[in-house]
Amino acid sequence: METAPDPRKAVWRKSSYSNGEGGSCVEIADGLPGIVPVRDSKTPDGPALTFRAAHWTRFVEALRGGSL
Repeated sequence: METAPDPRKAVWRKSSYSNGEGGSCVEIADGLPGIVPVRDSKTPDGPALTFRAAHWTRFVEALRGGSL
């Protein structure tokens, strides 16, 4: 039986596009197989959205490619 990754063990990192001036900041968590949690860095105790890793990869590729 496979168990789900535990998001409480997430190691969060801020987007390289975030600045130190309190602007819009996104953090993602690494190290959780198959999923990518995403949250607002200004509210670290708030909710996080969780995406399947493959879907997150396609989203980021679309951003980089200019199709979004």
